[in-house]
Formats: sequence, C-alpha cells, structure tokens
Amino acid sequence: MAPRCALRSCRRILRWLPVGFIHLVLLWSYYAYVVELCVYTIPSDAERISYLVVFHVVFFMFIWSYWKMICSSPACPSKSFGLPKVEKEQYEREQSAEVQQELLKKVVLEMPVYTRTAGGAVRYCDFCQVIKPDRCHHCSTCETCVLKMDHHCPWVNNCVGFSNYKFFVLFLGYGFMYCLVISATVVQYFVKFWTKKLIEAHAKFHILFLFLVAAMFFISILCLFSYHIWLIGQNRTTNEAMRAPVFRSGPDKNGFSLGFKGNVAEVFGDRKRLWLFPVFSG
Repeated sequence: MAPRCALRSCRRILRWLPVGFIHLVLLWSYYAYVVELCVYTIPSDAERISYLVVFHVVFFMFIWSYWKMICSSPACPSKSFGLPKVEKEQYEREQSAEVQQELLKKVVLEMPVYTRTAGGAVRYCDFCQVIKPDRCHHCSTCETCVLKMDHHCPWVNNCVGFSNYKFFVLFLGYGFMYCLVISATVVQYFVKFWTKKLIEAHAKFHILFLFLVAAMFFISILCLFSYHIWLIGQNRTTNEAMRAPVFRSGPDKNGFSLGFKGNVAEVFGDRKRLWLFPVFSG
C-alpha cells in the first residue's frame, strides 16, 4: 500500500514539470524582452515605452488566463446521475453485462441523457459510479469524470472541459498574441545582431534566442488556437471531432450544434463585454 501511495505522489509531482517549464520560459522571456531588449538595446525612448506598454498588457492577460486555467477545477457530474440505492445494489450483484445494461436503460429513461456508446449501450463509469451525461468522459489522469471533456492538457496540468474551456481558449489566444508581439518587435534587432550591425555580446544571445523561441511557439500555438476556434464554431470537442457522438438514433457529428452564434455563446457566455477576460460570463 505504501509503495502505491508513494508512486501516486511521484506522479502528481511529475505532472507539474510541464507547468514549471512554461513558467521558466515566461520568466526568461520577460527578462530578455524588458531588460536585454528594451533597457540595453533599444536606443529610442518613444520606441522603448511603446513596446513596454503593449508587452505588459498582453503579458498580464496571458498570465491571468494561464493561471485561471490552472486553478479552475473541471466540472464533474452531479450525484443525480448516480444509480439509486436499490438499483446500485442490483447492478453490483449482477454478473451479466446484458442484465446490467437493461438495468441502466431503465434508470437512464428518467435522466436527460441521449448519447450512447458506439455499440448502443448506456455509458456508465464504474470508477465514478455514475451514468455519464452527454459529452462527459472519464479522465484517467484526474481520476474523475469531466463534463464536456475536451482533453487533458499537461501544460496546465488540468482537464479542459465545460467549466474552463473559455479560459483555455483565451490562454491560447493571448499566448499567440504574446509570441506575436515579441516576434514582431524583436525581428529588426534579430536581423541587426545576425548581420553584426549590433555587437553587444551579452544582449545578442538573449535577443537571438528570444526571437527563435517566440517564432516557434507562435507557429505551434497559432495552429492549436485556430483548431479550437473551428471547434467552437462547430460546437464540438476534440473527442467529438475525432469520433462523432452516438445518439439513440445513431452517430451525428453536428448533434450538439446550436448555430454559430449559439455555439460561441455556449463557450463565452451572453455578456459580450466579458468575452476577452478570463472570468465567467455566462
């Protein structure tokens, strides 16, 4: 028992390594941009101030969205999706999977659940002991069922789902903008250092690598951000994009679509003035 607990504790610690890596990259990029670029390299005060203002606005929004995503617990099914006491005892005593399914089908008739497995069975989680609501999936990493689960993201050490999908999209959006601001403002000094028009050796290393790292993350985040914007417009999760949800009538990849405006409002809420902020806006 003790080795198993120790192993689980080690796994939990290791899951924070990607988060720690991102924070180290952010700290270094902040130092490289503010100190090495703006303080030591840029000669014009007007250019320096304008760069610093734009950089800090985007940096603040990015960090706010990132920490909000990390700290927001994924929503889980309520107890109302659990089996009633009598049916639960019958389910646990029964050895036949077919009889268990018949029992689940009787219980699910009183629940707002319309999706099934690919084989037409009621989706039941033996670990959480609940009938899975539509779009709910079990995360083996978080060890719980997550409503409208999209995926488990190691970079935030959290599940992306119903309660925090907006924060995840904003995290990608502001991450994309953060890399764009750095790349667009550093590129001219990158070229000058590369062509040896500037010879400050100490700043050269930081400026060169700052541009390369920002450009690399810019391309990768742009692809991921664009993909999730498309998913929002279709009202699909990553799981549903890979495999169409199965309803009682059969598979339907557009089964949850509410129209473009409705799909966007489902993620960002009805209060448009709050869409760009990592706060609840439903």
